[in-house]
Amino acid sequence: MEYQKIHIKYMVSYRCIMVVKEELKSLGISYANVNLGEVEILEKISNSQRESLSINLKKIGLELLDDKKSILIDKIKNEVIKMIHHSESLPKVNYSDHMSEKLGYDYTYLSNIFSEVQGITIQQFIIFNKIEKVKELLLYNELNLTEISYQLDYSSVSHLSNQFKKVTGLTPSFFKQMREMRKNMLV
Repeated sequence: MEYQKIHIKYMVSYRCIMVVKEELKSLGISYANVNLGEVEILEKISNSQRESLSINLKKIGLELLDDKKSILIDKIKNEVIKMIHHSESLPKVNYSDHMSEKLGYDYTYLSNIFSEVQGITIQQFIIFNKIEKVKELLLYNELNLTEISYQLDYSSVSHLSNQFKKVTGLTPSFFKQMREMRKNMLV
């Protein structure tokens, strides 16, 4: 069965999926699947349903996508977010091969479109997301830097530290110390 697909911008977490499901349900729109950035609708929706969905999604910080370039950019972002934030381990193939395979386009094409629209490369977007994941893992205090660098597929702790400092201006150790100092001040 062929489903109608609707693409939604800024849908980056499982919480977003839950909220979108609730919106669809409240509007009486039947769906097969709701994934990051994409909904498979069981039947054609009316213009008024689409308009209501668009308005309701905007109220919660999400947005319907219509043009093909925006949809592709959103798919790239969602794949990076899934890869880094929502999987147990990073793919064992290089990122460009992974992205090409998942999205069905040549990586050079994906990269050019992404850079043109976003003003940064896919690789830079991946690095920013990896650093956000490092911050998250440091805050939870469950893993040490060696374990974090291994989990996020860095070649070494120094590589992770250098990239962290380049993006945040801080070393991972200093970032963690700052969080501890702030936490102690609040107590």
